[in-house]
Amino acid sequence: MSLVLDAARIAAAVNILLLGGIIAIWVRTYREVRAPMTLGSIVFAAFLLAENAVALYFYFNAPAGMPALAVEVMAVLQILEAVGIAALSYVTWK
Repeated sequence: MSLVLDAARIAAAVNILLLGGIIAIWVRTYREVRAPMTLGSIVFAAFLLAENAVALYFYFNAPAGMPALAVEVMAVLQILEAVGIAALSYVTWK
């Protein structure tokens, strides 16, 4: 389970970094354009950033006896989320 947990930790950390970059770009864009869609995207990304920060905290401080299946499922979701955020980062920076 250690390898799976490490993959989840890495994916969560990558998500945090990418979301920080996306939020910075969207904040700059919002200051220029003042579009409600951009503001909504910033709020959504901030909540997603918070979710990843909490997940990363729990990945490093997992309670003893945590079911292995739960860790594996969360790791898969974290990795899929990383792929989605990477795609969003690509189109944001392009």
